[in-house]
Amino acid sequence: MTGPSMSGGDIALDVRNLRTRFGPQHGGVIAVDGVSLTLRRGRTTALVGESGSGKSVTALSIMGLIEPPGRVIDGTVLLDGRDLRTASDREMEAIRGARIGMVFQDPLTSLNPALTIGSQIAETILAHEPVSAAAAHARAVTLLEHVGVADAAARAQDYPHHFSGGMRQRVLIAAAIACRPGIIIADEPTTALDVTVQAKILRLLHDLQQEMHASLLLITHDLGVVASMADDVLVMYAGRVLEHADVDTLFHAPKHPYTRALLGCIAGIEDDRTAPLQPIEGLPPDLRNPPPGCRFAPRCVHAVAACTAAVPALQTIADGHSVACFRAMEALGDD
Repeated sequence: MTGPSMSGGDIALDVRNLRTRFGPQHGGVIAVDGVSLTLRRGRTTALVGESGSGKSVTALSIMGLIEPPGRVIDGTVLLDGRDLRTASDREMEAIRGARIGMVFQDPLTSLNPALTIGSQIAETILAHEPVSAAAAHARAVTLLEHVGVADAAARAQDYPHHFSGGMRQRVLIAAAIACRPGIIIADEPTTALDVTVQAKILRLLHDLQQEMHASLLLITHDLGVVASMADDVLVMYAGRVLEHADVDTLFHAPKHPYTRALLGCIAGIEDDRTAPLQPIEGLPPDLRNPPPGCRFAPRCVHAVAACTAAVPALQTIADGHSVACFRAMEALGDD
């Protein structure tokens, strides 16, 4: 999946065959089913798919934040050669924030309403670095300035409810980069923000990533965000990766019917911008009782008997381009 030009030094995080289950061993739900991804230094990898496809659970599994009755049941998460799945709780606490920073989906619920903004950012610094409380607070103010919060010294004394949604998102980004981690995971960082604020947040994330030469895992359902931000893209559906490619290939030569269907839902993605949108009929499967074979088959206009008889493996069809589809190499029309 990573291509022949990638060296060990390029890889910041290597995830292989990650599987996460919720509920009992028999009858539970496997929300992440064999996901593999590689984050490269200084590059952005987007994880895209409909709501409920397993994107956020993948991120939480990587971070070791799945709470019982959920648990990661298989796979490896290699950070500089160390498998994080074997790390103790204390070791993971040292890694979160210092090595991997995370921007959570809902900034209001992610921030403590009883603590000032400055103290929450300083708390991250104090947890990982041997500095005084005064020094940590001073750095928190500097970080707020860095992410574009005006009058940062005064605003650091405010509480989360004093901030707008966009400003709270900037606060979460400041906390995530406080210790300059090599990896940033941003889970739907522009959810519920208006278009102008979304653009500013995305530009901020891009600029900070470039400045820090960090790897960015961007989780989103918005293909417009993917087009403007990503270098590499993984398309998820019902817990599985169906396609992986660089962003140009994914938009101009998608091979999986689900990827093509997602692109067909975007206004103006084709040359004929007057063409009607093409909704994806049906609903995602119930993972308590998933369909046999390819999980997209019940909604796929190109499905054949083989699609429900066996699970298509994620196969490399070109350099850096992998697809899990029995018909990936066919010229599929609009059946």
